[in-house]
Amino acid sequence: MLIIFAARFIKRVCFFKVENMKITDPIADYLTRVRNAIKARHRVVEVPASNLKKEVTKVLFDKGYILNYKFEDTDNKQGNIKIALKYNPETKESAITKLHRVSTPGLRQYKPAAELPKVLNGLGIAILSTSKGVITDKEAKALNVGGEVLCYVY
Repeated sequence: MLIIFAARFIKRVCFFKVENMKITDPIADYLTRVRNAIKARHRVVEVPASNLKKEVTKVLFDKGYILNYKFEDTDNKQGNIKIALKYNPETKESAITKLHRVSTPGLRQYKPAAELPKVLNGLGIAILSTSKGVITDKEAKALNVGGEVLCYVY
């Protein structure tokens, strides 16, 4: 009886399509795809696009954590983002050591300008969503604005 149930369950799981799955935290999905691509030593990673993900990608490029990026239009409304990951040519280590999601849909993390976090004593960056756009913690301190802390990168 148990074997038949398990066989039916496995049969149903095999037909499950990942493409149609609703994502509750798209930024965490974005960071996880980049993190997995780095662990697998991929040169390019493709991520479904959104305006917030595009802005986070621009910040990562401006700060030198990724080599290049390209926004592509596809059949769906938003398109895709192709990200060329950056590696050290000698040691083959990625420019991104760690990606850590801070604010989640279940627990948003907002910080005023005076309480913005220092990531790795200033060696890393915190990416924030502010009224001035998606910027780093250092830029937010200079502009004296706070916002939602999206993630830490170092």
